[in-house]
Amino acid sequence: MNNRRNWLKQIGLGTIGLGFCQFDGFANTSSDYILPNLDNSPILLRSNENPYGPSPLARAAMTKSVNSSNRYNWKLWSELISLIAKKNNVSDNNILLGAGSTEILDLVLQYAALNKGNFIIAGTTFDYWIAPSDKLGLKKITIPLTDDKKHDLTAMLKAIDSDTKMVYICNPNNPTGTICDREKLVSFINEATKKTMVFVDEAYINFTTEQSLSSLVTENKNLIITKTFSKLYGLAGARIGYAIAHSAIIEQLGNLKSSTNMSVSVISASAAIASLNDENFTKQVYSSNEEAKKYTIDQLTQLNITCIPSYSNFIYFSLANYKKDYFKQLEDHNILGTKIYEENGKWTRITIGTMKEMQQFIEALK
Repeated sequence: MNNRRNWLKQIGLGTIGLGFCQFDGFANTSSDYILPNLDNSPILLRSNENPYGPSPLARAAMTKSVNSSNRYNWKLWSELISLIAKKNNVSDNNILLGAGSTEILDLVLQYAALNKGNFIIAGTTFDYWIAPSDKLGLKKITIPLTDDKKHDLTAMLKAIDSDTKMVYICNPNNPTGTICDREKLVSFINEATKKTMVFVDEAYINFTTEQSLSSLVTENKNLIITKTFSKLYGLAGARIGYAIAHSAIIEQLGNLKSSTNMSVSVISASAAIASLNDENFTKQVYSSNEEAKKYTIDQLTQLNITCIPSYSNFIYFSLANYKKDYFKQLEDHNILGTKIYEENGKWTRITIGTMKEMQQFIEALK
């Protein structure tokens, strides 16, 4: 612990003198964290990225760690795993690192496909990672969302059969921003895991006040949770995520990799360790996201655009009542959004950027 504190002290102060960035100039508002748009690039409101990060401590850590990039990351990933385990109230052997949660998603898909069968997924959810499922011998069973765009846990439970190898739940859900009632979700997991594996994606849980399900994995051998540093911590480009599961599952997932935990670079691991210790930054990101989200939903509502209540850093809304060409309006104002996810109601999603970016977004629609 003392070694970690000393190391953090070094990375927090050591790079200030390099002239790379004046970290001591950051104050207590999120606007102080915003990185400059040096090339007049488009306003990126498509991939649910954090517009404020990485945090000052993470930037300093990444800069300093460049000098250690000639060495493998054995010491760092061990330290990072311990920090993650402590934060999630589990043991070190309940954690597996990945190059973003994408690698964890890929691994779990491979794990589920070891014995051919089917998997269950919501009709509108984060699903691009399932593209190889057919080639892996897994049949997809799609369960439509409820009318209020939530997971239909009752229908998903009924859909489980003897060939079901996995049920995937993104919570909060992407792209709808909805969240499962915790009591109902825990009840679902308790029942579903008697028959199959349940995989819960908590990429956006840090944008809520909800408690993670991580504490359940120590007793439940059929539950896997994935989390990421891409969103709240602003490390999407650094590619670092992790799985939380029973130690037996972690071992089996690790066996599907040629080098367990080695896909996370020294630079990324350093940034993650520093990020976990920059609570001021994460609090400001959370607060700013809530402020910009409320503003955007209020403004969209005034434009007669129906929005789904969001527990994330994005908003799901219907273009059914919008009379202009939405995507042309974005293009004309140099804004990158996403697509139509549901033709019935013309539902789309927008990432919550800075307050200034969301003001520009609303102006583009008017």
